[in-house]
Amino acid sequence: MLIVLALLSVATFSMLELLPGSVVDAMLSDNARPEEIARLQHALGLDLPMHLRFLGWLGNALQGDLGRSPLSGESVSAAITHRLPVSILLMLLAQVLALLIALPLGIWAGSNAGRRVDRWLSGGAFGVLAVPHFVLGLLLILLFAIWLRWFPATGYVPFGAEPLASIHSLALPAATLALVEAPIYLRLLRSDIASTLRAPYITVARAKGLSERQILLRHALRPSSFSLITVLGINVGHLIGGAVIIETLFALPGLGRLLIEAITQRDFVTLQGLVLFIGVAFVAVNLVVDAVYALLDPRVGVRHAR
Repeated sequence: MLIVLALLSVATFSMLELLPGSVVDAMLSDNARPEEIARLQHALGLDLPMHLRFLGWLGNALQGDLGRSPLSGESVSAAITHRLPVSILLMLLAQVLALLIALPLGIWAGSNAGRRVDRWLSGGAFGVLAVPHFVLGLLLILLFAIWLRWFPATGYVPFGAEPLASIHSLALPAATLALVEAPIYLRLLRSDIASTLRAPYITVARAKGLSERQILLRHALRPSSFSLITVLGINVGHLIGGAVIIETLFALPGLGRLLIEAITQRDFVTLQGLVLFIGVAFVAVNLVVDAVYALLDPRVGVRHAR
């Protein structure tokens, strides 16, 4: 985990150095004199060599200080804390909705592998996967916000103030992300279910007279969930990438929009802190996924113990 985060920090800092412009350009006018630019660069420490600036930032980050935005004056940690609830709620709603779509359809397709319903569901999943995030979002806005007027197109209601209104305001962006993730989960679960149903112990279960419902839910679903859980953990990064587009499209004040604002304003202090925070979250989620394996199959924990 530490090696991954260290490499991520070095790579991000190095790539930011390659981007044209700096935060000085955003803070000063086009008519700024060279001495004014040099004075501001010195005040921000931008005249130091790259390795010294990185080591200084890293030392502060290890103490929990991700720096302070030179544009707004707000600390990066405070900005992340303020925007984080929006992104977490959005991604949780998207994951729940994606699973509600993918689980029944994936089980249905897997239990009917090779039949017409399987071909229709698989073809539909491929079709949805071919549509980009922003196109799905625009289509949902057109249908449910403009034509039917069931949901708002933009705006966010804080969850702490009005939970139901907050979920209602996030319905369209969460549905957009869910429609991107659900086909992946559906195809994966369908493949694993179809493979598990060919296993010898499933034949024994059928010989004992168990119903297909019992076989699917009690004997086939659990061992078929390993790949799905793995992808759920990996897709945290995919969801964050999608949230950058969706939060901008739906004007949501989350981490994705903060990331875009930091890039366009050349606020590299905020950008570097955001990337580190997202990296920590991604690695932590995947560690939790590893722990869930032992809950699904105790043999995993026994092998690790040995």
